[in-house]
Amino acid sequence: MMAYAENTSVSTERSRGEIERTLQRYGADQFMYGWDQDRAIVGFCIIGRQIKFILKMPAREEFVKTKTGKPRSELQADKEYEQACRQKWRALSLVIKAKLEAVEAGISILEDEFMANIVLPNGSTVSQFMLPQITTAYETGAMPKLLPDLSQDNR
Repeated sequence: MMAYAENTSVSTERSRGEIERTLQRYGADQFMYGWDQDRAIVGFCIIGRQIKFILKMPAREEFVKTKTGKPRSELQADKEYEQACRQKWRALSLVIKAKLEAVEAGISILEDEFMANIVLPNGSTVSQFMLPQITTAYETGAMPKLLPDLSQDNR
């Protein structure tokens, strides 16, 4: 199966810029991004909701050999790694644009489209908070407890 934009020539910088311009066009009033060795992060605020995408980046080590196990030159490995990074950023741009357009067209609401990526008061996303509970619910057949009140005032 082919990955979306696996052969793209669009740079990661251009994709990030496209994401920022798309967010501005749809009404975001804050934007940020950053990266480390393993991941990139894109965050924005729109209609009072903070949204965060953590984009897991490929490991450079994945590209030192071909799929058949043949060693690649350092130059070729770097080229394949950069291609994989470009593909990830193109896919993220597509996802964000599609979600915002679905909201704009009245197909859904922002909270539904970005539910997993909404930042909770403790800095985690809804996905990071809920995934362990969903796993437990499927393993045990028991429903998770209701969301606790995370505000500082109700200790």
